[in-house]
Amino acid sequence: CEDCGKSLIGECKLHGPLIRAKDRVIPSRARLTLPHYLTLRVLELRAGNQQILGVFAKKVIQKRTQFGPYVGQLSTKLTCYDESRLVLQVLKDGGKYFLDTPNEDCGNWMMFVRLARNQEEQTLVAYQHCGEVYFTTVKPIEPHTELKVWYAADYAKFMEASAVFIKEESDVCPLPPVAKEPIDPWICSSCGSTFATFALLESHQCLHKDRV
Repeated sequence: CEDCGKSLIGECKLHGPLIRAKDRVIPSRARLTLPHYLTLRVLELRAGNQQILGVFAKKVIQKRTQFGPYVGQLSTKLTCYDESRLVLQVLKDGGKYFLDTPNEDCGNWMMFVRLARNQEEQTLVAYQHCGEVYFTTVKPIEPHTELKVWYAADYAKFMEASAVFIKEESDVCPLPPVAKEPIDPWICSSCGSTFATFALLESHQCLHKDRV
């Protein structure tokens, strides 16, 4: 304490605690690389304040716009797996390596792009060129639209993945097959006549031994 000239463990009982000034929070490397016409949005907040982010367009992005290369650490084993992101690998010096991004300071903004679940929501295609991975738009992207990616056909073969899209989970249950109505299913319990529909049975008139 500079006021009483003593070295103390903890705060000074006479003059009180120090006023703590916090450093300014610096965005991660990945967030700083985000182009000015893209923005990050929090889509979900999980336990431990874990944010699920998505990349959205702020203006129209033309078809055949190329992004990249994807920045990550070359690794023989994937240490950070997220089911909402693409697993990416590259061929370097004859070896196949993962592009691993265990944290935001070792990657760029492309690590936030989520995978497309179907062709309708896909806006980007991922492919390998000269040992690097790039994303290119496959159609014009409107403002407020999320960028979503899937493998190009050749890259899908390299990744040993399907060139088609991931099966989309749907809350809509398929309708049960409509059963064909059998011929003459409706039988009059009084006269024994048969009819193709209940409406015909209901409207028919029959004579019985005791009553009409």
